[in-house]
Amino acid sequence: MSVVEDVQSRITAINQLFPSLAQTTPSVGVASSTQTYGSEFESALASMSSIDVASGGDGGSASAPAQIGATGVTGEAVVADAEKYLGVPYLYGGTDPSKGLDCSALVQRAYGDLGLSLPRTSQEQAKVGTPVPSLAQAQPGDLVCFGDPATHIGIYAGDGKMVVAPHTGTNVQVQDITTTPSTIRRVVNPTPSVDAIATRPAALSTNASSGWPSGASSYAAAFTAAEQRYGLPSGLLSAVAHAESNYRPDAVSSAGAVGLMQLMPDTAKALGVDATNPTQAIDGAARLLKGQLNKYGSVQLALAAYNAGGPAVDQHGGIPPYPETQNYVQKVMSYMNEAA
Repeated sequence: MSVVEDVQSRITAINQLFPSLAQTTPSVGVASSTQTYGSEFESALASMSSIDVASGGDGGSASAPAQIGATGVTGEAVVADAEKYLGVPYLYGGTDPSKGLDCSALVQRAYGDLGLSLPRTSQEQAKVGTPVPSLAQAQPGDLVCFGDPATHIGIYAGDGKMVVAPHTGTNVQVQDITTTPSTIRRVVNPTPSVDAIATRPAALSTNASSGWPSGASSYAAAFTAAEQRYGLPSGLLSAVAHAESNYRPDAVSSAGAVGLMQLMPDTAKALGVDATNPTQAIDGAARLLKGQLNKYGSVQLALAAYNAGGPAVDQHGGIPPYPETQNYVQKVMSYMNEAA
């Protein structure tokens, strides 16, 4: 595509987004509740930098069709991963979070971190998965697309909001969706209700302070159900709970990690679970570990990321040289072997 054709394509896309540009102050299909623009021209100019064009979308190159499969990845895990990039500056054509990301690169990276390969451009991303009829039926992790063909894209976060890289001069953020998406696509299966994953054992003695049974056998059904649902190795979740809290749902660490699976409050919030509720905590931990297994390809590295964080694993190219993390991985693996 020539430079002239490229500019003409962008002008056409802007006109489609803002049919009444001369009468009203435009936005890029969606807007933060706190974002305002100084003039109509500045709004249109800013929006140009977030428009995908057919030659490559967000300044990138077209890629192969998405590799979508039944991986056990959930929408909440996608949202949680996308939120790791909050504050990263918008950069047209940017794919490196250390420098900046554009809207479709953020989408591609959030899914890619969890082992799902999506195309590079918003136009292509708007065709993957299955259609969702309306925003009322949207679930966290769904792709919300604007324009036909799509010129802007974000990840639905629930409650009428999305995680998105808006346009030049902004950062990755959570925005209110103020304009009806032209397309909504579901890439991962809907997340089942946590109540359907496991139920509270009825005939066991309970922990008086929490109202939940104590001990490994008390949560065996919940561990097994979550491992089967997300395709995790047998015994992994019980071993993690043993190492993290010794099966205590009321445990709180000095760092502020909470509950049976020792989830940090921000992590639990991003996953949409109550860390003090064992059933929900097990489900949240299972989703985290599944995402880390998809990314790193080994149980040991997934455990290291669970303990020290993915960035530490990435930085060191393996299990970080932290005694706590190295001992943690060995301990969990030992508990798994004992149970085998």
